[in-house]
Amino acid sequence: MPAYAVGHKVPDSDSICSAIALSYLKTTIGEETLPARLGELSPETLFILDKFGFEQPELKMTFADTDGIYVVDHSDRIQGPDDIDDTTVLGIIDHHKLGDITTSTPLECWIRPVGCTNTIIKMMYDFHGVEIPKNIAGAMMCAILSDTVIFKSPTCTTADIKCVEALAEIAGIEDYKALGMEMFTVKSSVEGTPVRELVLRDFKDFKMGDNVIGIGQLEVIDLALFDEMKADLQADIAAVKEEGDRHSVLLLLTDIMKEGSELLVASDDAALVEKAFGKSLVDGKAWLDGVMSRKKQVVPPLQDAFA
Repeated sequence: MPAYAVGHKVPDSDSICSAIALSYLKTTIGEETLPARLGELSPETLFILDKFGFEQPELKMTFADTDGIYVVDHSDRIQGPDDIDDTTVLGIIDHHKLGDITTSTPLECWIRPVGCTNTIIKMMYDFHGVEIPKNIAGAMMCAILSDTVIFKSPTCTTADIKCVEALAEIAGIEDYKALGMEMFTVKSSVEGTPVRELVLRDFKDFKMGDNVIGIGQLEVIDLALFDEMKADLQADIAAVKEEGDRHSVLLLLTDIMKEGSELLVASDDAALVEKAFGKSLVDGKAWLDGVMSRKKQVVPPLQDAFA
């Protein structure tokens, strides 16, 4: 049986492109590895796969029958496979805070404070001296542009920019910023999409103390796209909160042009959310100027507030 590379539940572009890129690298150096996914793909991710000629990775929810897994783009147990204890974690490649996955055997770890997991995987290709195929380079480049919001996110580093430039050259992409904007235009297409699908499009659960906090994010080029559906979005995050026995559900509506986010909140204790961001909620909403990153600007202050 092969090993698998798998990202988090509700996979985003970084999660999927990381699984594809890492599985090729591992297989090339003699460790047969296949990419997998833990959920359905977003329009942006489907755009990237179609652009560079990839099929969707296998939808696989159990891994007990495998030779182990490489965990990419997360290290929190709640975000990974439900049967993670029944398989061997061979490695973790991630750019988030260190989570609570533990192992009984030694493992490979590549964890760096950069804007995207694919930036780390580019470093791994360089370390092993493996040439990156043109199509994989293009997908990796798009994932970095997505996660760094075309370099506007506070998580973006010089390493991310250098990796995009190198990957663009390999992929033969002359204007990578134009491709990034095309990608975000696809991401901004929300009209006609069911509200629940939007709420869960980029959604992660986090354990904070004894509480489960769900945080979703929708990045668009114009926040006005949500004007007619904001009330429905607020009603649905309240439903998601109750259905999942969560303490709170937050939804970030991020405007990549204005470089800020409107925060929608459903919570058992909204005062904790207000404490985290130093903002008063008005009708369950607040504008957070300059806030674009869930992992750097939202999760840390929430964890402090719930400590």
